[in-house]
Parts: sequence; structure tokens; C-alpha cells
Amino acid sequence: MRIVEIFKSLQGEGKNQGAPCIFIRFAGCNLRCSWCDTAYAWEGGEEMSAGEVLDIVWRLHGTRICITGGEPLLQQQALLELLQKFAVHGYNVEIETNGTIAFTDMQEYASICMDVKCPSSGEQSDLDLLRHITPRDCVKFVVADVADCRYAQAVIAHYDIRGEIFISPVAGSDYLAIARYIVDQNLPVRFQLQLHRIIGVK
Repeated sequence: MRIVEIFKSLQGEGKNQGAPCIFIRFAGCNLRCSWCDTAYAWEGGEEMSAGEVLDIVWRLHGTRICITGGEPLLQQQALLELLQKFAVHGYNVEIETNGTIAFTDMQEYASICMDVKCPSSGEQSDLDLLRHITPRDCVKFVVADVADCRYAQAVIAHYDIRGEIFISPVAGSDYLAIARYIVDQNLPVRFQLQLHRIIGVK
């Protein structure tokens, strides 16, 4: 599998925000979001075996793992092998995905955080995948403006999303306007700023 980096930090977003976490960033992505903050992971990376990844993770002394990208589900076969090894060792694993590739084969071994792409991203997720979200999983809308909030609101109204829902503003956007929209519309979401950007960690 192609891996860009493995490091330990605080989880900056999602349901585990603030918890110590080991991040495994897979190389390659099938989207090109306009506000992407990890464009360096679109290509490249180093070829690693599941055993090599597991060895690095073990030396970082953590129990919680976030598999991210890029888009990790582009390497499904290798990812599934890695998840099975993590399950044997009792790790708590979450996969961050852009919602364009089916993830049901992974749900036995990991929770899913599906990032639904809003209009400002210039990309689009497969909204039919939302029916596979379970209470163990979560959904995130990264929004740049109120128009994105309206899109998220329409998606939430149309789909029965069983996991927790987060709205996360793009860095530098009008946080207050987005927060006010959530409050005024009484959206069933949690407003969440990216913690890692606030405190300046990777």
C-alpha cells in the first residue's frame, strides 16, 4: 500500500476530537477539492506492507487510529488486510472517506467518517452511501459559506442519517455566520472547528 505519513497527534475533528490518535495517511485521491489542506497526499507516498505499518504504529504507543488520505478506500484490498491486523491487536480504528467509494466491507473493523462534499468543494459525494452509515459512524460537512449550509440541510432532510452529524467550517470562512445559520435553523448537527488548526499541530 502507498503511505504518505504515519504520525501521532490529537484528533482535530469528528467524534473523537481532542483524543490522542495515530494517523495513517494513504496516498492518492480521486477528488480535487478546492479547499483541500492535504494536496500533498494526492500522489506519491511510500510502498509499505501491512506488517511495516503495524510495526510503526506499535512503536508510537497508541490505541486509537485514524486512517485518512487522500482517499484510503482507493486501496481497499491492502486496507482491509491492515484493518484485520489491527482488529487482532485491539486497536480502535476510524476511516475518513470522501463518500465516493463503498465502505461496507470495512465496517466490521472500523467506524466510518464520511465527508459529504458541499458545492464549494467543486466535487460531489455519492449520497446513496449515507444509508450505510450506522450509529457507530459519523458524517461531516465541510462548509465554506451559508450556501453550503443550505446544501447540508437539504441532504440531512432527505436522508435518514443514523450517525452523528458535524458541520465544520473551512479555515478562514465566516465561522459566526455559519454558527448562526445552524442555530437559526435548529440543525441536528454539532458545529465543530478544526482543533488541530487552532492549536497548530499536524
